[in-house]
Amino acid sequence: MAASTHTVTNQAPPLVGYDVFTSDRALVEAVERHLDPGLLPGAREDLSALGRSAGSAQVQEWGVLANEYPPKLRTHDRYGHRIDEVEFHPSWHRLLGHAVGAGLTNAWGRPGGHLRRAAGFLVWTQVEAGHGCPLSMTHSAVPALRTDPELAAEWEPRLTSQVYEQGLRPAAEKAGVLFGMGMTEKQGGSDVRANTTQARPLDAEGEYLLTGHKWFCSAPMSDGFLVLGQAPGGLTCFLVPRVLPDGSRNVFAIQRLKDKLGNKSNASSEVEFDGTWARRVGEEGRGVRTIIEMVAATRLDCVLGSAAQMRQALTQAVHHASYRSAFGGLLIEKPLMRNVLADLALESEAATTLGMRLAAAYDADTEAERAFLRLAVPAAKYWVTKRCTPMVAEALECLGGNGYVEESGMPRLLREAPLNSIWEGSGNVQALDVLRALQREPAALNAFLQEVGQARGADHRLDAGIKDLLTELADLDGIEARARRLVERMALVLQGSLLVRFAPPEVADAFCGSRLGGDWGTAFGTLPHSLDLAKVVERARVAP
Repeated sequence: MAASTHTVTNQAPPLVGYDVFTSDRALVEAVERHLDPGLLPGAREDLSALGRSAGSAQVQEWGVLANEYPPKLRTHDRYGHRIDEVEFHPSWHRLLGHAVGAGLTNAWGRPGGHLRRAAGFLVWTQVEAGHGCPLSMTHSAVPALRTDPELAAEWEPRLTSQVYEQGLRPAAEKAGVLFGMGMTEKQGGSDVRANTTQARPLDAEGEYLLTGHKWFCSAPMSDGFLVLGQAPGGLTCFLVPRVLPDGSRNVFAIQRLKDKLGNKSNASSEVEFDGTWARRVGEEGRGVRTIIEMVAATRLDCVLGSAAQMRQALTQAVHHASYRSAFGGLLIEKPLMRNVLADLALESEAATTLGMRLAAAYDADTEAERAFLRLAVPAAKYWVTKRCTPMVAEALECLGGNGYVEESGMPRLLREAPLNSIWEGSGNVQALDVLRALQREPAALNAFLQEVGQARGADHRLDAGIKDLLTELADLDGIEARARRLVERMALVLQGSLLVRFAPPEVADAFCGSRLGGDWGTAFGTLPHSLDLAKVVERARVAP
């Protein structure tokens, strides 16, 4: 009989069996604030059901297994026929099926659809981030396809379906489909105008054959892809189906799967086109303009995905500190740990509040809101995704050595954290996009300033931040080299304005004092000690 050396004590219980939605006060309040009151009862019910699933032990295990058993590429069958298939663990399909069934690819055609979907995306991807990629691209393909009414009529009902069907078959035989995207190439990266994929027109109107490669093509088992290629009239957007209507496989040679830092459950691939059939989307030579709405929607999902990771990291840190004792008391009661947790809570709430405000703007779909999004989306994408990695790292440290081991789930969060800052354009791309909007679209700046100006006079540090921003905008000398500093300031002022208007006073006070007032160190946990940090931490805690 094995000897018993000691009884296990002073360990936090597993954080399972809770409602990920209703336990997130900032998210619940954002839904209640932005959604039409008539839609609220149904939305609360749906989101709470999704939240309970996300917090269950079973679904959390799906997330673990999807990453422990990453996808495998099968280029050929046993007889030597090219098949180009990727095998996923059953947990991946369970996660996708539940997400599609919950409407996470269905935002464009229902009232309040973007806000409800954004809240659901933020809740569900806390379980596992990798499968959020095909969800995001499927959702985001809709506005690009709408440039061609015939294509939209054919594909949009499948994209927005709440039925998930795995396997490669003609799209017409499936109740629901998923989409991917292929833009970047080896030689160009974010500079898609340097793409070399060639598109040769066929006799039939709108049909082409593609020859070329794509350096990053995520979710290669999707049913269709939006890609860019050089047609006779210039860079053009195309729809590439994996399976042709007659049931034959389109030419879609998967060369390899990327071995990535994180995002292990999701297959990211390099693909070759060699006489690949494609259908033109939009006009020749207007590929970037056609696909830009898809890019904007996926950028918002980068914000939401980072907010989800930040919220999950914060939740784990606060939960651990609520049960772990050290130096004579619970960690959560120690002033220095409370400072760290409160600082993390501010970052998380600011990200969630901003992401949900952007989703609400999509639902409003007015000229003013579209102008606001033109600046706010790249600014938010730049800043929120940048803040994710250091915040998750700090949250991991709150668990000490327990957080450094794989079983805690924190290493997976940390490996995932940098992704959204890179996907759909890294930091410099976002900053330069903001500059382009400032230079070309005066209405965008006006809409942005009107939004932040709604809080003018409510906090002197926010007022000073707005004044400093206006000074920055008035000085165009060396503006490109200062672009990151400018965009950071824009994002912080926007977050400050939202929190001053909508968050509890202790949250807004702490955010404005630290992020805008300069009373802050260079690491988390350096908030002014005079603030009401206990209330900030308690607001972030999942009730036992």
